[in-house]
Amino acid sequence: MTSAAATARPSDPPQTPGKGRTLASVFLATAAGRADSEAFRHPADGGWASMTWQDVERRARELAAGFIDLGVGVEDRVGIAASTRIEWVLADLGVILAGAATTTIYPNTMAEDVAYILADAGTVVVVAENAVQLAKLRERRSDLPAVRSVVLIDDDAERDPADDWVITLTDLADRGRARLAAEPGVVDDAVAVLSPDHLATLIYTSGTTGRPKGVELTHGNWVWLADAVEQVEILRPDHLQFLWLPLSHVFAKLLLAAVCKIGTATVVDGRIDRIVDNLGEIKPTFMAAAPRIFEKVHARVVSTAHGEGGPKARIFDWAVGVGQQTVRLEQSGQSVPGTLRLQRLLADRLVFRTIRQRLGGRLSTLISGSAALSPQVAEWFAAVGLPILEGYGMTEGAGASHVNRPGKVKIGTVGPPLPGVEVRIADDGEILLRSPGATRGYRNLPGATAELLLDGGWLATGDVGEVDAEGYLKITDRKKDLVKTSGGKYIAPSAIEGALKATCPLLAHAVVVADGRHFASALLTLDPDTTSGWAEHRGLDVQACLSGEEPQVQAEVKAAVDLVNDGLNRWETIKVFRILPRELTVEGGELTPSLKIKRAAVSRHFADVIQEIYSQEKDA
Repeated sequence: MTSAAATARPSDPPQTPGKGRTLASVFLATAAGRADSEAFRHPADGGWASMTWQDVERRARELAAGFIDLGVGVEDRVGIAASTRIEWVLADLGVILAGAATTTIYPNTMAEDVAYILADAGTVVVVAENAVQLAKLRERRSDLPAVRSVVLIDDDAERDPADDWVITLTDLADRGRARLAAEPGVVDDAVAVLSPDHLATLIYTSGTTGRPKGVELTHGNWVWLADAVEQVEILRPDHLQFLWLPLSHVFAKLLLAAVCKIGTATVVDGRIDRIVDNLGEIKPTFMAAAPRIFEKVHARVVSTAHGEGGPKARIFDWAVGVGQQTVRLEQSGQSVPGTLRLQRLLADRLVFRTIRQRLGGRLSTLISGSAALSPQVAEWFAAVGLPILEGYGMTEGAGASHVNRPGKVKIGTVGPPLPGVEVRIADDGEILLRSPGATRGYRNLPGATAELLLDGGWLATGDVGEVDAEGYLKITDRKKDLVKTSGGKYIAPSAIEGALKATCPLLAHAVVVADGRHFASALLTLDPDTTSGWAEHRGLDVQACLSGEEPQVQAEVKAAVDLVNDGLNRWETIKVFRILPRELTVEGGELTPSLKIKRAAVSRHFADVIQEIYSQEKDA
């Protein structure tokens, strides 16, 4: 589809989300209806502690009353600068019940950017996780005249008792209980004032260039999304969700909004190094993740299997081949021959069942979002019996507009639209969306808002894609990321990058360079965990392998590049690659907090490598 008039048929609209319903009223209804059911589970004293919906409502009401006692009113902004933990969830619910709006701050955000976001948002109270976050606020206190109080989650963090600017979360709850004792209806009165049009959340997009922009999301946006997720039964009341995603990101926030409506029990633990162990302990049935996590699982399993060598490696490869052959037939709508079905059952018994057990053994729903998932990785997971439901959305649209459905996955697409979402493909291929989840605008940026929200209520995504006859959307690339070689040929880097990472388990990141160049090259980084294990098994020097200097590493990567090149057009093929001396990181400025590559930053930081590649460009 290339015409601006080509519009995909929208799904049936969800049940009316408006009529005064807000995220606050939806949460209270769920808490009342599921009072004694488990709501959240979280780490405590070396184990796990569980909270019922009744417990959560009580805690949220106390914090809400505490915020009100601090002078927080309707649509006032309360910042949360913390990692993924139960206190983040409770503070956010407290903000919502107080009628205020949460401004999310990634805990690894630099002090200068923290100050910019809080000042731009007009934040009046900040919930800070620990001494590290508090130090950032103190460093820039002169830039934050509107911030009246800082609420510290960790009570034992360094604080000056004489500084009444800082109180603890325990102090806030105490104030809330006192306020409720004196004025029992104070929280209900705040909730009653709210309407679907009131601001609920302010999320600053990290962006790949320039200053972050504050996306204003309303109660109506979240209620629509929660209704839509419930209607398509992606997240169900009988699921046990493992939520480790950064709660400052819209992906995690939309899951919380859905939980407030659906009542799904959710385990909250943001410790990244505990993900695999937690899967084995809590045995969830539902987990959402960014593609990088799925890539790491794939790389770890493949590398371990191949590292054992001999019959085990051959059986593993045979099993994966059988699984992939089955998936490809199913994806093309063809029947699976009886012999292959029997082979698939044997492969499952010998290999796939063990893989699933390592991930808890009960995962029935995996969701991928926030960036493109490599079709090769998606096919591998489907082959081992763990199909991934890839979805699509943007912060400006409440985080979700499309998702594949259970049992109806089309690999390489992000699925059909959620109920109420309309899709249109512009003449230049850009995806335009119209949905009840669309932001009311960027904070303090009317010009940028006008570029985002077009006539007729269409939201300009900046992504390029196409819609098939069944309404499934395929993202081909970011509009701004499409690059043109000096020969005038366009290249979509993300597809090539995904293929490289899927083909070579050693790779952590791949960045294609081609804009204005005579040929395409790639900057590659190695995954430390996978590469170290690979090196140790072969008796190679780990440091030499991690630096990319080991010839066997170079040969392994070259074989993958050659294999990927075989499936590309001539002008897309990678003529030269270089292994960078370190990983790309959020702290180094090459990745956004949601792990998207900042291409301009990579080009700046490794300009000497790029210069070396193209110094002989005319001869290439």
